[in-house]
Amino acid sequence: MAYQRRRQHYYQRFRLVIPVFSAVAAALLVLFALLSFLAPSPVETDRMHRRRQHTSINVEADEAIEKPAFRIPSDGGKLGRDIWTSRNSQHFRGCSNSSNKFQKAQVITHPNRYLLIATSGGLNQQRTGITDAVVAARILNATLVVPKLDQRSFWKDSSNFSEIFDVDWFISSLSKDVKIIKQLPSKGRKPLSAYNMRVPRKCNERCYITRILPVLLKKHAVQLSKFDYRLANRLDTEYQKLRCRVNYHALKFTHPILAMGEKLVHWMRMRSKHYIALHLRFEPDMLAFSGCDYGGGEKEQKELGAIRRRWKTLHRSNPDRARRQGRCPLTPEEVGLMLRALGYGSDVHIYVASGEVYGGERTLAPLKELFPNYHSKETIATKEELQSFSSFSSRMAALDFIVCDESDVFVTNNNGNMAKILAGRRRYFGHKPTIRPNAKKLYRLFLNRSNMTWEVFASSVRNFQRGFMGEPKEVRPGRGGFHENPSTCICEDSTAKVEKISGHRKHGKDNTMKRNASNDEPDVDKESEWPEMDDDDDDQNDLADKDTFNETISDYDAMNFEDPDLEEIISD
Repeated sequence: MAYQRRRQHYYQRFRLVIPVFSAVAAALLVLFALLSFLAPSPVETDRMHRRRQHTSINVEADEAIEKPAFRIPSDGGKLGRDIWTSRNSQHFRGCSNSSNKFQKAQVITHPNRYLLIATSGGLNQQRTGITDAVVAARILNATLVVPKLDQRSFWKDSSNFSEIFDVDWFISSLSKDVKIIKQLPSKGRKPLSAYNMRVPRKCNERCYITRILPVLLKKHAVQLSKFDYRLANRLDTEYQKLRCRVNYHALKFTHPILAMGEKLVHWMRMRSKHYIALHLRFEPDMLAFSGCDYGGGEKEQKELGAIRRRWKTLHRSNPDRARRQGRCPLTPEEVGLMLRALGYGSDVHIYVASGEVYGGERTLAPLKELFPNYHSKETIATKEELQSFSSFSSRMAALDFIVCDESDVFVTNNNGNMAKILAGRRRYFGHKPTIRPNAKKLYRLFLNRSNMTWEVFASSVRNFQRGFMGEPKEVRPGRGGFHENPSTCICEDSTAKVEKISGHRKHGKDNTMKRNASNDEPDVDKESEWPEMDDDDDDQNDLADKDTFNETISDYDAMNFEDPDLEEIISD
């Protein structure tokens, strides 16, 4: 009986304790949920870490600029190689002459067939359109009327063809290939009118014959509007060589532009024997289009977000995915660190071709600290000297084009039209070094640079930049855009071919380049990949994927632009 009373007593006490235990457990659950809500996600942690690593663009002016954790040698480090030339470039040359089978224009041109084109975009996008227009006229056996330049786009430049390019040289230098006239002839007392139409993008020879020729035969004069990338990348060899003759020989800037450009180059040469030209492309519109996070916090997100909202066709971006895919331009500081790691010392002179840099002087300060000899056309020429150019965006772009083309090393921070055309041009004229940041691989390196020594950082940069330095045969023939990789127009001399055959016989494959390479130099058999369209795991950012040939993909090649203003802004 006593046992039952004690048992009932304990049971009643236990019943009283149960609510207390429940309340404590509930409180712990609520606390855990609150902590989970407040704690940053792994992605946010990564982003916060990157913000601490990157130069803050939009913070108060009195905050100190963050320094890298390592000490950077002023001479860039001794690499035991010439950093101003491309290895084995002496064995390659541009070759674009036509064969004997390519008939003269007088033989193949039909009367009463006139082709007109209206270009689109900035100076360099228009240049690709002009080049392709000559080839299109040849395919159609038509007379080409001197192309019209885009005067109504975002760039708002009223210049016509003859104010940018030497029109008489253009006509005469191509006279054997295509008949070119300055304007449509008259039909009786009335000028001949052209039928306006548009051709699909990347239209090949058959496409032009089936779509345009029947209209041309009926109307006699056809104008193709918005003529940009309206010709296929891969064409017959003779047409590809014609592309090269137009782009690299027939399109010469007018004398005033050439004279001013040569002055700028001369002033750079007076300052130093060698110089680097950097196409920075760190303007607000470009950054907004990229959708990337540059560590500027809420102010940056608000400002760039407002720009993105101008275009309804731009979808919401994923900054982390874009950076992992290598689609984010490097910050000026990151470009400077990459160049120092590649062996360019603080005494090197840099010419920067750029529009308005987002964040202004604060954004540029780390780059200028790494390279104090910082120049632009505005700093080495007076306002009076630039007065006849400064109101015309295409003429100003032409000056930058000349200085970048003549530079010993050209560095591009995006893959726009200017970068592509200059990369192809520099390959054609001797494979002058052209550096493109391998942003996909450099992403993690910049993120974790505070946890490594300068030696480890620099060695990693040199490894990741293999295949992105403008060396011969970095890109497999036929890969990438033809304007960037004009492989059909680049010939290899007999010495290089003999060495290659010898390498095949001795080693079973081409090891010629490997025999001459030091540890710091690119190995073309193990090329780094350019960012792909799909996302990937972080472990694929390793050097394990070296077998992929280096093929450049533009940030916006795959975009289907429904907003013409957006396309014009990111074209150059």
